Amino acid sequence: MVPLSILDLAIVSSDATVRDALDSTVALAQTAERCGYERVWYAEHHNMSAIASSATAVLIAHVAAHTSTIRLGSGGIMLPNHSPLVSADQFGALAELHPGRIDLGLGRAPVTDQPTVRALRRDPRAAESFPDDVLELRAFLDIEGAVGGVRAIPGRGTRVPLYILGSSTYGAQLAAVLGLPYAFASHFAPPALQAAARIYRAQFRPSEQLERPHVIAAVNVIAADTEAEATAQFQATSRARVGRVLGGDRDLTPAEIDALLASPQGQHVLAMMRHRAVGTPDQVNRQLDEFATFADADELMVVCASPSIEARLRSAELIAPHA
Repeated sequence: MVPLSILDLAIVSSDATVRDALDSTVALAQTAERCGYERVWYAEHHNMSAIASSATAVLIAHVAAHTSTIRLGSGGIMLPNHSPLVSADQFGALAELHPGRIDLGLGRAPVTDQPTVRALRRDPRAAESFPDDVLELRAFLDIEGAVGGVRAIPGRGTRVPLYILGSSTYGAQLAAVLGLPYAFASHFAPPALQAAARIYRAQFRPSEQLERPHVIAAVNVIAADTEAEATAQFQATSRARVGRVLGGDRDLTPAEIDALLASPQGQHVLAMMRHRAVGTPDQVNRQLDEFATFADADELMVVCASPSIEARLRSAELIAPHA
């Protein structure tokens, strides 16, 4: 079994508050720490009512203060939304406060809509400079820690480990050239997973941070004490996801969700969850082994996809490395 980590989106359930979702991130990270997971990452998403992890660095700081040993990081920071200096300052501060525990995963897409891009005060073309921004950010975090006479304080000398995130072969090529670990978002963008892993491994160049390729593949997981319970949770999660993606912030009736599920758009949303492991612990572990082979992955980043925090915590416990 390859090492397991967790991607936490701080999901705001329909019957919960944002504070409930943020509290749940602490509970899940504490469970992950106790049960032997490698790391927990948090994703930057804006203007989405069901996701409360948009202030990613702040959330990492909060969770780090309530845990002791587990690695925490971003999965990821969308670099077009930030200047490299600000990211170096934020994650440098985290690294100084929690030495040896902080990761900085970087994505190229803004992961939001155009009105939100404008609200972020970012240039819509910022993604075009992603490779240069990654290099600038790495320079800020290095021992010298200066770019054009500007230093990241905190940040300089922390050498926070960088990871490139992606859902296409573009990120794989960049991670390979820079000698960085590569994490593929196969939990919602499955098509290019195998091609990206092949390209990354074939083109990888060792770097000071990483001697050999390291592929992380994300996968949706629902583990329960019985197969019937896991199946029911997956059905509930599928309905909720289709409703969120296609219904926006509207409260949809069961009949409306049924209609969306039967539509081509609904089937497309369901296909985004193609890479999943659902069932009892034995069934899920077997499916994860098969997926790791399929993805040629060195590490799996599981997304605990159950509909409630209690079920997500139970799922994480059931498949834990130390279970």
